[in-house]
Amino acid sequence: MGLSAGILLISSLVELGLLITIVILFIRLRRSEVLLKELRHSQKELLDKLTFNAELEREIVRSFEERQRELSVLDAKLEERIGEAKALLKQLREFSSSPKVLKQLVISGYKRGESKRSLARRTGLSLEEIEWILEQEDMI
Repeated sequence: MGLSAGILLISSLVELGLLITIVILFIRLRRSEVLLKELRHSQKELLDKLTFNAELEREIVRSFEERQRELSVLDAKLEERIGEAKALLKQLREFSSSPKVLKQLVISGYKRGESKRSLARRTGLSLEEIEWILEQEDMI
């Protein structure tokens, strides 16, 4: 075996080593390409989900603003109704505290069989005032 055979053997081994290295690099490159495709797909899915979430958030905010406007309108209407109810209640108190109405309440209640005490409690008059009203109407 000569020098040329030794050099041929060494160069063949180096070529075989380079070939194995190239095959290994090629296999790793394929794996990297597959991984890169999976990452791109995952990124696209993530972007789609983010877009969907952003749209959903915009819809929720829009709906919330709409509900707030509706609530403010309802609040204004409610305040208006409260004012009307207070005015009606004031009129009712004035009407029910008038002597003529109290006299009618006492007379009709006594005719229905209510006691003088219950009439006094219900009308806010004293027992003497109840008796006086009934005397005026010749009911006692």
